[in-house]
Amino acid sequence: MKDFAGAKWGYVTRRINDRDATVPGGSVREPQLGDLVVATVAHLGELDHLEDVHGRRVRLYLGDIVVGAYGNRYATDFYEGYLPTGPNVHLLTAGGLVGTVASAHTRRLPPTELKVIGTLNDRSGMPLSLEHYARTPSPHTAPEWGTLVVLGSSMNAGKTTTASAMVSGWTRAGLAAGAGKVTGSGSGKDRWTYIDAGASTVAEFLDFGMSSTFGYPVERLRTTMIAIRDALVDDGADAVVLEIADGLLQSETRALAECLPGFAHGVVLAAANALDAVAGVTILQGLGVPVRMVSGLVTASPLASQEAHAATGLPVLSPPQLANGAAVDLVRAPVRQTVATAGPFADTAVRG
Repeated sequence: MKDFAGAKWGYVTRRINDRDATVPGGSVREPQLGDLVVATVAHLGELDHLEDVHGRRVRLYLGDIVVGAYGNRYATDFYEGYLPTGPNVHLLTAGGLVGTVASAHTRRLPPTELKVIGTLNDRSGMPLSLEHYARTPSPHTAPEWGTLVVLGSSMNAGKTTTASAMVSGWTRAGLAAGAGKVTGSGSGKDRWTYIDAGASTVAEFLDFGMSSTFGYPVERLRTTMIAIRDALVDDGADAVVLEIADGLLQSETRALAECLPGFAHGVVLAAANALDAVAGVTILQGLGVPVRMVSGLVTASPLASQEAHAATGLPVLSPPQLANGAAVDLVRAPVRQTVATAGPFADTAVRG
């Protein structure tokens, strides 16, 4: 294919460093999660751009060749999408996630339509998957200064803003902060937000063979969460914050939350409003999850923050406060003596 040299590669392909060793396949096989796919833009819709491997927005035009990866998407404010089972193939995310839209938020335009050319193959003709580019897991090692997990009451509750503010505060306090995205759909935005906040190292599910996490077995997500934590520590982080996408009513988010006792030193809940804060804290405490504070969009309103604090009894701290060091006390002392030695994460609770 003479035009393949000008193909636009989505962010989900960022771990492919040997593009010259790949070729577009001429056949279409049944899609599998993480399979790399080559397609042309057949009709422009909601997503008229692609995030490249660096996270830069690249304008799309009719007839463009794009390289992405198959996957599912769960986004209550955007698209619900799944692996294609018929002729309708869509761009599910700007990061290059490819699937078929099943439902959309009412404010979204129809999706950008793609025509699949075939799989992305190696020179021998073997179809490639993100699994071929996954990072080798590091030894199980808990960070010396603790692991905090940011969960949200819903999408757009301020999870990434909260996590990056914590990174900024830790970094200013002299800690080597590691930030990880455990679940979601591949996008450069969150990664660069962590880096801009001062993260010394960043890891995400893409590093472990997944273009998105929706639809994978919970056990795979659990082991990936551990692997992300271990990778950050192996890369030099002494305090880790992990972000889990979506809200607590999303089934996989809820399932991962159930695994956090014994793994996380604490949880920070990003809530959209005071009622969300109450509901989220109630759910997490019912699962035995140690909620340490509330943050997120609720803190945009001093009155809502007061309501949330009065109802939950927890500190309610804004991202600017976290960036100024309000979360340092959560990881000020090494937690070697407090890491759980029982429960589902007992085998991962290696003392620092």
